[in-house]
Amino acid sequence: MELRRQPRLQLAWHCRHNRALMSLLKDFNHVKSYRHRNGLREFRAYQGLKMSKSANNESRQVVIMDMAAVTALGNNLEELWQGLVAGRSGIGPVTRFSVDGYAAKIVAAIDDLSASGGRSMLHELLDRLLSQMGPVPPDAFLITATLKAGIDNLQSICRGRPADFQDVLLSSLCDIVGRKLGLTGSGMTISATCASSTIALAHGAALIDAGRADAVLVCCAEMITEYAFAGFSSLKALSLVACRPFDRDRNGLSLGEGAAGLLLMSAARARRENRTHLGTILGWGISNDATHITAPAKSGQGLVQAINRALTTAHRKAEEICAVNAHGTGTVYNDLMELTAFRQVFGNRRLPVYSVKGAIGHTLGVAGAVETIVGVKTLATGTVPPTAGFVHPENGAENLVSCEPQTVSGDCLLTTNSGFGGVNAVLIIGK
Repeated sequence: MELRRQPRLQLAWHCRHNRALMSLLKDFNHVKSYRHRNGLREFRAYQGLKMSKSANNESRQVVIMDMAAVTALGNNLEELWQGLVAGRSGIGPVTRFSVDGYAAKIVAAIDDLSASGGRSMLHELLDRLLSQMGPVPPDAFLITATLKAGIDNLQSICRGRPADFQDVLLSSLCDIVGRKLGLTGSGMTISATCASSTIALAHGAALIDAGRADAVLVCCAEMITEYAFAGFSSLKALSLVACRPFDRDRNGLSLGEGAAGLLLMSAARARRENRTHLGTILGWGISNDATHITAPAKSGQGLVQAINRALTTAHRKAEEICAVNAHGTGTVYNDLMELTAFRQVFGNRRLPVYSVKGAIGHTLGVAGAVETIVGVKTLATGTVPPTAGFVHPENGAENLVSCEPQTVSGDCLLTTNSGFGGVNAVLIIGK
């Protein structure tokens, strides 16, 4: 299915009928596609689209009611958390395809993930995820996030093997989840490089904050395939050893795979239904530094802008942030850019900063959702997990990043993600 650009008149129609989405996209000047389960739309975000957050009242407070994750550290959230706190890593040798001819030969893969009957591995991955989640309201608005959807089926088709092409489409994620859960409402898919699920959560929070939804399910999934592995290998972005975020000897990322789901609600609906929340989404911010197709702005200007916007929407000050879940890919430029940005926002504070990618790899479009879940657990337990692979601090990482668990007190945490094309997305998570 080929993506067709729509005329600006079509953009105006969508802006009138999706003001919550419009409010989210200030200065986010990429062309982004999103899919309703009944069709495809494309829009271009022009300048002047306003991000806002309404007055703080119960009907607009965004609470996290349920969350689940499947990663290389285990098939459930508890295995993920225990593995992170113990400093374990799920990065190991590639077994799913041949790596002859590739320099890197490691990934963070999920055990025994397989495809059958011409269906993508996406189906089994989502089954593992959704089996962990409690009941989801049928009227919940569905937002999914992915970079590649069932890209394993595209590989099969290109190699002459039978496979369902529908699983290749980005919209397949929305279709599969909606069907499995029996959701009655509409849905959309956000694909915005490595910030996809962070933006999906931000959009879900914005819908609730704007009073346009009172229950939103955000569901994300990514798989490791040779297609993705070859692409990052061609960029020379893959580390030959398990990635080492914020370490002075880091030399690239390690690919990971996984799935994550979070059910968001308005505090008013949660109270009506006698539900106990796990955490809150207090603020969000998105920016684009428009510096390079793959590299971030060395000044960190885009990330600083996104952080400041998140602080503004959360009505919080920088000194109220108790820890930072950084993007921390282990690449030379990303980690240095983040340290530069954090120094501009937080000054010389000894603020705990950590990355989970040395443990579960870079899960691409799932990264922000998994890291939000980890952030909720961090606040609930008062424990910052260690950064696996971190041994020798990069300049500026001293007294911030640690290879040991750290104790933290406070009620709000910042989580960041950055991606190709200069996109930056930030959430502020609360208890």
